Amino acid sequence: MDSTLRALNGFGLGARVGDKRRMNDPRGWLRAQFDGGAPALPAPAEATPSAIADAVRSFRTIGQVNNQEQRQARQQARRRLVEIAGAEGRATLTRRATTDRPFVERLVAFWSNHFCVSVSAKVLVAPLAGSYEREAIRPHVLGRFEDMVLASARHPAMLVYLDNFQSIGPNSRGGRFSGRAGGGQQRGLNENYARELLELHTLGVDGGYTQHDVQELAKILTGWTVGGLVRAGRRADAPFGFTFQELLHEPRTKTVLGVRYGEAGAEEGERVIRALCRHPSTARFVATKLVTHFVGDEPPAPAVDRIARTFGESGGDLRAVSLALVDLPEAWSDAARKFRTPQDWLVAVLRAFDAKEVPETAMPLLRQLRHPLWSPQSPKGFGDKTDEWADPDSLLNRAELARTVARRLRTQRIDPRGLLEVVDAPPGDPLHRFVADTSIATDERIALALAGPAFQWR
Repeated sequence: MDSTLRALNGFGLGARVGDKRRMNDPRGWLRAQFDGGAPALPAPAEATPSAIADAVRSFRTIGQVNNQEQRQARQQARRRLVEIAGAEGRATLTRRATTDRPFVERLVAFWSNHFCVSVSAKVLVAPLAGSYEREAIRPHVLGRFEDMVLASARHPAMLVYLDNFQSIGPNSRGGRFSGRAGGGQQRGLNENYARELLELHTLGVDGGYTQHDVQELAKILTGWTVGGLVRAGRRADAPFGFTFQELLHEPRTKTVLGVRYGEAGAEEGERVIRALCRHPSTARFVATKLVTHFVGDEPPAPAVDRIARTFGESGGDLRAVSLALVDLPEAWSDAARKFRTPQDWLVAVLRAFDAKEVPETAMPLLRQLRHPLWSPQSPKGFGDKTDEWADPDSLLNRAELARTVARRLRTQRIDPRGLLEVVDAPPGDPLHRFVADTSIATDERIALALAGPAFQWR
């Protein structure tokens, strides 16, 4: 195992030509990236808070389609939502491709997928997904886990994605007097977010909770909604963002995991979320996912134990947890390797050629590779194991895109031999001989390097 490439590819997002020669302390390089906290990512001009709020309000205001003029207006409003998502996506990919702190950016991507929202599931999530990663995930990747969970729970993207924004306590004033929403849609207690908070965000599916806990947690979280949406009983001119509506909150004492939570309004939700984050099951669930991501598809039990212990003893300090990942002996062993997801692969390609910006075609390419940004098919997020990405069709797609990339680089006088610096190909690997064979066209040598086995792993 080449420790320098392990740092650049396994912990980072892909080596650039020259990176390996410049690095003399791989572990120190990773640790130094935490100096100053997680770097901010400014919102694109198309995705300022006011632009997002205006786009969401416009789409909601149009309401049901009743005639051709209204249909066209709704389509135009939908296009605006998608345009914001596209601008956010390009900004995110550009940061990943150009960053000098790729370990931090990998952590942002990991946690964004852990607490995922999906653009493809609900159109209203489209303009919110980028701001969600920027506002709820990024500021906390080196902070406290429970602060990230709370930021996620309160962000409009999550509230809309898992329907908590329209969850109403059955015995709340709103539940008693407005049993039906406009258009006859039944409204009431919604358990979607509560279930995923327990199963996917904190305790894990084997974390020891019951359906009763799901229901009680859902009641605690009633009233956590989004202000500024055009809905029955809400002011359209209210500030857009998280708000707590006492009118919708389920009264009375609730019990989650044997702990009673007395009536305390919005504080009930914060108290129960912090308790879930401090539960031992959460430490083990999170540790297992992290070790799977940074070490291998079959996470070694001793490594999981160490990360879970660090998580618990530090109170969910993600800086301490991430540093503990760097210190894992298993993370530097010959067995430590992961198959690159399509997003990983495309970003690694961009970094290998030192791209300064992401082309307009990047987002469609990710859709072609079945790994579009912020678009998992379920709240579980995208998979992280080899068998989920190494099927024949996916590999063929990569090979075709590798040829496309190579053809577009014909005019840039790139020496394919430089790619040997960015992959962990042992001296006997045929790749060395092939990329050095000048009798073969340059674009063919580049395409083979990008589509070959060595480039598929990190």
